[in-house]
Amino acid sequence: MVRVRFAPAPTGLMHVGNVRTAVYNWLFARHKDGKFILRIEDTDRTRSTPEATQAILDGLTWLGLNWDEGPFFQSQRLDLYNEAAQQLLAKGLAYYREDVEKGRAVYLKMPKEAKKIVVSDLIHDRIVFDGRLFEDFVIIKSDGFPTYNFACVVDDIDLKITDVIRGDEHISNTPRQLVIYESLEQSPPRFAHLPMILGSDGSKLSKRHGATSLEEYKSRGFPPQALVNFLALLGWSPGDNREFLSLDELMAEFSLARIRKTSSQFDENKLLWLSAEHIKNANPEEFTRWATEFLSERAPDFERKDEAWWGRFFALYRQRLKTLGDLITKDRFFFREDFQYEPQAVDKVLKEEGVPELLAEAGKCLKVLEDFSPQEIEKALRDLAQKKGIGFGKLAQPVRVATTGTRVSASLFETLGLLGKERTFKRLSRAMKMVQAQM
Repeated sequence: MVRVRFAPAPTGLMHVGNVRTAVYNWLFARHKDGKFILRIEDTDRTRSTPEATQAILDGLTWLGLNWDEGPFFQSQRLDLYNEAAQQLLAKGLAYYREDVEKGRAVYLKMPKEAKKIVVSDLIHDRIVFDGRLFEDFVIIKSDGFPTYNFACVVDDIDLKITDVIRGDEHISNTPRQLVIYESLEQSPPRFAHLPMILGSDGSKLSKRHGATSLEEYKSRGFPPQALVNFLALLGWSPGDNREFLSLDELMAEFSLARIRKTSSQFDENKLLWLSAEHIKNANPEEFTRWATEFLSERAPDFERKDEAWWGRFFALYRQRLKTLGDLITKDRFFFREDFQYEPQAVDKVLKEEGVPELLAEAGKCLKVLEDFSPQEIEKALRDLAQKKGIGFGKLAQPVRVATTGTRVSASLFETLGLLGKERTFKRLSRAMKMVQAQM
């Protein structure tokens, strides 16, 4: 059975490269009907924090990357590493060395006869290192904690990891790890090192290319499935021109054989497009969950809506949303009274002659409606326009700007229905008074 692991260090927020590694391991495990194991590499006592650990757990859960075993914490497995080190000491393959500054540590002996160390990589094929360039190295530090390379190997043996899928920054660690496997008389797993992710300008991905941590993308309102879809395509493709893929499609088609050997470029425009596509193609229940969770975390002071309201909103606005963040910015008027009026909309629409009076009359005819449905709203407003002898647009645009702050929205009648009668009337009255005060 295929067994893979995601093994982050809890020393900060998860960045894009780290999250992509998690995505590839998870998809590979699911495609192979294997196991996805979570290991927290928290042996760096100065930098590891409980907050970072929780961010890892929360982030994977939010993405839907459920783990089958774990989380295992290296800081709780010290006996395992010490036992392995004692085996090597007993066989003469490791030794103690005293260092005046660092204290007494355990070193692994590099084989003197090793002229070549060959790494068989599922992505990069055959990578050859000159074994003579590697010196003996520390496996247990003076504080009793293992070094990264040693703990990594001992854990992978203990957890029966069959495939190690990780970033190519770890290629240089692999020769030493192969020596550790050999010294412990264990067969190594298969290795697959993922090429790095570059920014849109071809340089190393950094904050100047936009958000780079999982938490930032979550806070901006990208749906989790869109982010998984996007990260999966950073170095892999299904073999055709498809870019929008569901989780089920990704799991069914993912393979290491289709991972490119060259670096991938991060394209936020594609991420935005995928975000919009995943929102548009979600079902109402899924969207409602995304939206309510997002607003609960990012805008807890926003007015809460029930499931029926969200279903109507989704049907009306699904084509207009790029991210859930639009709920806080462009669609703020649905949840708060502190939305901003577009200056041009005020100047070109609300300040037109006769508009305050039109808004007052619109408010009166809408306030008396017993059934504040889109159909009745439309009938009342069209009747008013006909009564006033004006084109419907002359009435509809001022009403739209007064209630939403913008000249562009989905169906005016559906939008007013979602706002509700009381809120619609108050906004028409407020806009009327604002314009009268400025004229």
